[in-house]
Amino acid sequence: MSAQPHQVSPAMVEQIDQVNATGRVPVVFIHGLWLLPSSWDRWAAVFEEAGYAAFTVGWPDDPETVGEANAHPEVFARKTVGQVADHYAAVIGRLEKKPAVIGHSFGGLIAQMVAGRGLSAASVAIDAAPFRGVLPLPISALRSARPVLGNPANLHRAVPLTYEQFRFAFANAVSEEDAKDLYETFAVPASGTPIFQAATANLNPWTEVKVDSKNPARGPLLIITGEKDNTVPRAIADASYKKQRRNEGVTELTEMPNRGHALTIDNGWPEVADTALTFIERFV
Repeated sequence: MSAQPHQVSPAMVEQIDQVNATGRVPVVFIHGLWLLPSSWDRWAAVFEEAGYAAFTVGWPDDPETVGEANAHPEVFARKTVGQVADHYAAVIGRLEKKPAVIGHSFGGLIAQMVAGRGLSAASVAIDAAPFRGVLPLPISALRSARPVLGNPANLHRAVPLTYEQFRFAFANAVSEEDAKDLYETFAVPASGTPIFQAATANLNPWTEVKVDSKNPARGPLLIITGEKDNTVPRAIADASYKKQRRNEGVTELTEMPNRGHALTIDNGWPEVADTALTFIERFV
């Protein structure tokens, strides 16, 4: 938890009112590091067509566009996992219907944190960052985090990825041409803080990077992992699943073959979206 209660901005209140006015069940989408809410736009259209009120909620202070984000990277700095989780909890608390929640990468971690607070009707965590108690640290995950962890000063900075770093961490399972297109279309700087928080979660008893996996109000959870993900390899997904399956709710794990960390934005995104939608439709 962050030290201060999170205030929901007037603009966000307006969006929440629009979602409530539809009378539909909301689906809240939570992006991860190095992406913006607009990375979910195509998913939102799919879920709207399926009868839900899609709600792509940004992290606090997220810019509107990739161009704006790259021009003003400082707005991302110092965002902590606890602050972001509290932000989403505050937004969800104003929804009239309990939403389904879908998150990718650190957004997948936040989705599990929100579910652990009993705020989600069903959740999908895609290539989700690890939480306290998830022990594996595969070499590729460490290499993916090196652009941040390699410099202690990055704890308080916004850190962009070079194309080569993005290619390894996100776009290793697509062609060079597609990887360059993804980088130019979606990549933005990201707060270094959550990476340091995740890296030390198992050493810090007071870490914000923790999930109440046993809360009976957690609801159904699907963990999706990409077979070729360098950033959150299968070993991390398996360990997260092992923790989460202690819950009395439905807990499932599915692997998307030949997919990397960019699986929510690359050309194969419809298959992942359909997998998430099929799961949510069973329960919500």
